[in-house]
Amino acid sequence: MVYDEKVRRGPSLADSVASRIRSDITSGTHAKGDKLPTEHELSEKYGVSRPIVREAIGILKRDGLVATRQGLGAFVIETKEMAFRLAGVDLTDALDVENIIELLMAVESAATALAAERRSAKQLAAIEKQLHSIQRAFDNNEAGVEEDMAFHREIVDACGNPHFREMSNFLESHVRNFIRKARASTLRNALLSQVQEEHIAIFNAIADGNPQEARKAAEKHLRGAANRLSLHLGSK
Repeated sequence: MVYDEKVRRGPSLADSVASRIRSDITSGTHAKGDKLPTEHELSEKYGVSRPIVREAIGILKRDGLVATRQGLGAFVIETKEMAFRLAGVDLTDALDVENIIELLMAVESAATALAAERRSAKQLAAIEKQLHSIQRAFDNNEAGVEEDMAFHREIVDACGNPHFREMSNFLESHVRNFIRKARASTLRNALLSQVQEEHIAIFNAIADGNPQEARKAAEKHLRGAANRLSLHLGSK
């Protein structure tokens, strides 16, 4: 069978395939809720191997356009093109990690400083509740990844700017989740107390209404996350 949609082979083959599938989604060929063609069908359509198709689907998952269901395949969950995306990011590469940490630091430190200025008593209580949830997870010898993300979501919500939340959601779905999950390896490295000390410093600065200290505490936390990620990658 001959297809006229084959893509050129090159260093970004998976990106090229992802781009073709993305175009089909945003143009309406594949609607929200639709199941995408199988890996075999897509590999024949684009003249590439199934591992390349699998990698392309992974790119679309990171972009928030598709989701996979075990044993069922990939399904469209969003039909709008992402306004912003991180192309070609390799979180095993030291320079890419450094660049991503800078981006996270710019967004999260600014949001944390604004939260210190704007948070309500109710929002502060919600942040504190998540802080305690992290500690309970640590006490149970768990990594506390979900509790950690909830803690930072409450802070971003407290900054009062919905655009920060949108950007935070994007970063969380792409890279922050990976960085925090890397912390699971620190369970055996006795670094969880350091992580929680950083969280407590962030909370105290917000509680004190001190945006400068809140910003510094958030930056210190992200630098610590970068160091812990380096330890995690170095242990592989």
